[in-house]
Amino acid sequence: MIDSRLFVPTKAFLTKGVGRHKEKLTSFEMALRDAHLANFNLVRVSSIFPPHCELVDREEGLSLLKPGQVVFAVIAESSTNEPSRLVAASIGVAMPADATHHGYISEHHSYGQNEMAAGEYAEDLAASMLATVLGVPFDPEQAWDQRREQWMLSGEIVRTMNVTSTAECADDGRWTTVVSAVCFCG
Repeated sequence: MIDSRLFVPTKAFLTKGVGRHKEKLTSFEMALRDAHLANFNLVRVSSIFPPHCELVDREEGLSLLKPGQVVFAVIAESSTNEPSRLVAASIGVAMPADATHHGYISEHHSYGQNEMAAGEYAEDLAASMLATVLGVPFDPEQAWDQRREQWMLSGEIVRTMNVTSTAECADDGRWTTVVSAVCFCG
């Protein structure tokens, strides 16, 4: 058995899903199924991407897990039952050039934002948190593209990415839930 006090993940993967149902809880379950996470016991954790942690594709990550297993994850979710309302859930990841240093993971939940806008916002949040810890100067008033270029040129932040799920609630008013997650699997 893994002692959670000593557990530092070595692998992680990104996933997302959408669920719809007349019951809010069941729409969440359906979104977890779509993300291939419904058969795990999910434990929400905060915003640190561990040092030396390898980002693998979803299929490889899932192959390392067993049904019923406790899985630590950073999860973003958003739900609505308002017809025509757009919901978004996004995870942003920022990884430092120095693999011995931790990175950051952000969660973003919103209404009315498309996939690109929500994803860039989450990515910017994660990169901004990492930049402040690394002491990389930046102007928060600059556009995300300008800050991203500045950070990449600094050599301190090597990689940023996001996984974002969006969906519009149907006219029938059934609950629509979106989830995005980074799951630790090794």
